[in-house]
Amino acid sequence: MGWDTLANDEEIKRTSEALISHGINVEVASNKDAAIKLLEKLIPEGAEVMTASSTTLSQIGFLDMLKSVKHGWHDKKQLIISEQDTAKRTELRKHAGIAAYFLGSVHAVTETGEILTASASGSQLGAYAFTADNLILVVGTQKIVKSLDDGFKRIKEESLRLEDKRMKDAGYQGSFIGEILITERIMPGTRKVTVILVKEKLGF
Repeated sequence: MGWDTLANDEEIKRTSEALISHGINVEVASNKDAAIKLLEKLIPEGAEVMTASSTTLSQIGFLDMLKSVKHGWHDKKQLIISEQDTAKRTELRKHAGIAAYFLGSVHAVTETGEILTASASGSQLGAYAFTADNLILVVGTQKIVKSLDDGFKRIKEESLRLEDKRMKDAGYQGSFIGEILITERIMPGTRKVTVILVKEKLGF
């Protein structure tokens, strides 16, 4: 089975049950449109929203929705982008991880309930690991793997290869693995982490 093969219903069921047993909320969406409807349901009107760099969020149409300002949310990333002062922009980025709702994706989810996120800069990992009170991760089910070892292999053989190509196509030098975060379990009563498993090939 290749790294881009969608998980079947039984694999999705095992993964969902394992994540839930680790204190992680799970929603399953049949397609992009269903994923968007779930996000509209999960994020209340007026909430502060910050997004990690994510091909998945772009592919499902969430980033375009966020830019449209028709939803009633406060887009923290747009505030950062629009800031012209470099020092102020840096400070805004540092504080972005404490937005009420932080959205992104990951590179692998194991059937035993671990979530793996690789990053070159580590910019999203603080929010993923601790600072985001409400973390929502949208994940195409081709990212479901059997074990942690398979998760690391997927990152190095698939995710990095495709991200490196994306960066070079955009005129940059490429990408690399700077840090890898493993989310094993969420401490009860601390924060809410939700994984939306989408039955489509999304992201890397």
